[in-house]
Amino acid sequence: MADRDEVAEAVEMAPLLKDQNAVEEGGDIWIETKKLWSIVGPAIFTRVSTYLFFLITQSFAGHLGELELAAISIVINIIIGFTYGLLLGMASALETLCGQAFGAKKYDMLGVYMQRSWIVLFLFSILLLPMFFFATPILKFLGQPEDIAELSGTVAVLAIPLHFAFVFVCPIIRFLQCQLKNEVLAITAGVTLAVHIFVSWLFVYGLKLGFIWTMITFSLAWWLNVIILFVYIVWGGCPLTWTGFSMEAFTGLWEYAKLSASSGIMLCLEFWYYRILIVMTGNLEDAKTAVDSLSICMSINGLELMIPLAFFAGARVRVANELGAGSGKGARFAMIISVTQSLIIGIIFSVLVVLLRDQIGWIFSSSETITKAVTDLSILLAFTILLNSVQPVLSGVAVGSGWQSFVAYVNLGSYYFIGLPLGFVMGWIFKSGIKGMWAGMILGGTAVQTVILIFITMRCDWEKEVQKANARVKKWSVSDEGN
Repeated sequence: MADRDEVAEAVEMAPLLKDQNAVEEGGDIWIETKKLWSIVGPAIFTRVSTYLFFLITQSFAGHLGELELAAISIVINIIIGFTYGLLLGMASALETLCGQAFGAKKYDMLGVYMQRSWIVLFLFSILLLPMFFFATPILKFLGQPEDIAELSGTVAVLAIPLHFAFVFVCPIIRFLQCQLKNEVLAITAGVTLAVHIFVSWLFVYGLKLGFIWTMITFSLAWWLNVIILFVYIVWGGCPLTWTGFSMEAFTGLWEYAKLSASSGIMLCLEFWYYRILIVMTGNLEDAKTAVDSLSICMSINGLELMIPLAFFAGARVRVANELGAGSGKGARFAMIISVTQSLIIGIIFSVLVVLLRDQIGWIFSSSETITKAVTDLSILLAFTILLNSVQPVLSGVAVGSGWQSFVAYVNLGSYYFIGLPLGFVMGWIFKSGIKGMWAGMILGGTAVQTVILIFITMRCDWEKEVQKANARVKKWSVSDEGN
């Protein structure tokens, strides 16, 4: 008990919640920036390293041939993108519960919440397995060319172990982020990335085992990530928040599942949005070039998106912690600093994409046709990067505040009732192809959603959000103590 009390005292004195008076009196930009970047800095490295798993796999496949690039791109962006986005979104319920519980010093609840998330995500992942087994007929139904659909079906079955790795790693990452153990995530991501690069080269080029090993090595890298992080947690890395496996994890599953579903829908409506664009391009003439060039742009956008998603993580943790600690002004100030700094970085990368538009395609393909198509889409890519530098951060504020259900409706309306129809009209009715579809989805979906989220956050009553956060922490704590 003595060691446990010492750890509790150390956490209570953590720098995350210090200098509270400075924030309440108007905020100190440098203090908040240090708190934010203690999360964002390692999170950028972690997310970029993790996303490079996808890009390296795609790149290895792309240099084997255009069909292989199209197949792996379809599986990664549609099948894996769909299931990973849903599981990742559902795990985001931990960001609300763990973040606010940590701010309220209810440390013992974090481990129980993570175990609950494992159970809910595992059960739900089983329901998603038909997408992998029937990938070929699904893709043919969606209009993909037969050769791409057939090869994609083979790759999708090989991705099933990867699917279950996501079940465990997504909650673990949220669990550690809410405790500011971001350095552990960064180191683990760096180690597994290095292993993945070496193993991919060895199996695909060194031993010449063929295309299917690109997906097998992909799964191995993610499971290595899971094992390293799990061993760290169980072997004393989180003495206050991990107290062993608990039967309490099997209680309150329905309530947790409902919150997870809200989080999953909110984030997945965003995550799937541009994946649908890739499906639509499969119905155009010269589908391989269309899919390949757009997949490359989406991959570059996804890589840069890791930066605003790191701010997403920073915003949700900072807002949740400040609300849990009873500081509405601190939560609002954290939101402003997060959005401003992410926007500045987004502007810089948008300019770089425009300046380097003739070179970026060569990273993924040796085909001159594909690289020219990528260059042709670069302006839309730059504009997408700019908008995405704001929108994910505001979504992080929403998660930290517990607004998942409301934002899910915003995402549904802006993306799927405005953006997709406008993209269809511009791309198909006006026959402007990929450019028209993408432009319509940006203007009708992402831009509208960003404006709505800005309006919501600017009009938010943060002191009222503090009361809601306190009520939420008490509700879940009392529920677990009663069980």
